[in-house]
Amino acid sequence: MLLSERSSRKQGHSRKILAVLDSSPECGRAVAYAAAQAKSTHGGLVLLYVIDNSDFRQMFGVEHVMRAEATEHAGAAMAAAAALVKSRYAIRPEKIIREGAAIEEITALVEEDRDIALLVLAAGTYHDGPGPLVQALVGRNKAFALPVTVIPANLSDATIDEIA
Repeated sequence: MLLSERSSRKQGHSRKILAVLDSSPECGRAVAYAAAQAKSTHGGLVLLYVIDNSDFRQMFGVEHVMRAEATEHAGAAMAAAAALVKSRYAIRPEKIIREGAAIEEITALVEEDRDIALLVLAAGTYHDGPGPLVQALVGRNKAFALPVTVIPANLSDATIDEIA
């Protein structure tokens, strides 16, 4: 995938860092690192939650209930992450909730918002790999056209603040 020219260094624009929220335990580490990095570089923070709608299409009759529950869960996760970022890093993140496949929605958002200059993910401590999102991103047959930082799940807040 060719990436459109980034605008983050142009006058009137600022560099944004994208962190993806999900239900994994390690996602908080990615959010913390992305927020610390945004603060230290005077950039912005974008939080993205992608609701996987693949189950909805197979469950006729309860699709609207499943979608509503997933949207409610995404909204609560987003509110909690945004509140933490605001209190700890004094940053008001952009909050985006989308529905679809995670990699496709991440790619689409990066293409739409040309100020996004970095994607931050966290690697879990799973016995079969770093986690589904990291595996999906690096396991593709084509390169992701934006720098990606993968944070270990076991980093403390103090360590994150030191290295960001």
